[in-house]
Amino acid sequence: MPTVAPLDLEGHVVATHFLGDIPLFATAAGNIHRLDGGEKVIEAHQGLLTCIRDPHSATLLTGGEDGKVLRVGHDGTVTELAHVPRKWISVVAGGPQNAIAYGVGKSSFVRLGDGTIKEFKEERTVEAIAFAPKGLRIAAARYNGVTLHWVATAGDPIDLDWKGAHTGVTFSADGKFLVTTMQENALHGWKLDAAKGGTDARHMRMTGYPAKVKSISWSVKCKWLASSGAPAAIVWPFAGKDGPMGKAPLELGTRSDIMVTNVAFHPLEEVLAIGFADGMILGVRLADQKEALLRRPGKGAITSMSWSNTGKLLAFASEAGDCGIVDITA
Repeated sequence: MPTVAPLDLEGHVVATHFLGDIPLFATAAGNIHRLDGGEKVIEAHQGLLTCIRDPHSATLLTGGEDGKVLRVGHDGTVTELAHVPRKWISVVAGGPQNAIAYGVGKSSFVRLGDGTIKEFKEERTVEAIAFAPKGLRIAAARYNGVTLHWVATAGDPIDLDWKGAHTGVTFSADGKFLVTTMQENALHGWKLDAAKGGTDARHMRMTGYPAKVKSISWSVKCKWLASSGAPAAIVWPFAGKDGPMGKAPLELGTRSDIMVTNVAFHPLEEVLAIGFADGMILGVRLADQKEALLRRPGKGAITSMSWSNTGKLLAFASEAGDCGIVDITA
């Protein structure tokens, strides 16, 4: 079995990410614990709501109950990017050329690399934001769908409508697909090259989950999209031009009555880490669905997992604060 280096933190741990070879753990209380030659603590927020890894730089982006958006470096430096007094910032995204986006109420804001801030008003509260992989474009998830905005040009926004509350949003790395998590037990997707046609053919319905999907992860070449929300990881095929339409998903790491709470694809191989409500973590290879136990059950549900760039280390966090690093080469 791989070796596990445990780390016990106090309270709910929202997220864990690697910056280079340095793992960081962000707690709901607002502290970020950095394991760099020993444990070092960054006091980032008065209440942390979200923490993501900026896909375009070796930094974290965080939002908090104090109305701040921060950038945290691998060396522990903290830079304030935005401050909206008396508002909670629970939605952040990282884009190209040092751009970031964040949601406040019914508005999406994009802060460009030169400090310029652009506001895009929505009809409903912004629940999630994602940058498109090509071009400076954002998708803002809201009630009854998603709105696409061009940031650097004056193009009209495009509304992708589907009834219900959309709580998360992600683009495939090739920009062909957009997928949302929903308040109901489902994912919904759009095939973007068909979005201008105005037909229902562009919709992708991914339903049948027994619980709400709170975690999704793309495989290294975007052939698969893994998701939580069932007593197995539900992995949808996206290799074809129509994505998962008309195809059944894989069900990996099935356990009879214990829910999957977090999923994380390996950065180099089609291997999926699956975290469960009891704290257990499985690694599953998609080619033959072979399973490996990466961590035995712990104190709390797995809330976040992150692979190092080499894929040799897996950091994990839990709602009870029992966290750690798994060395899969050991």
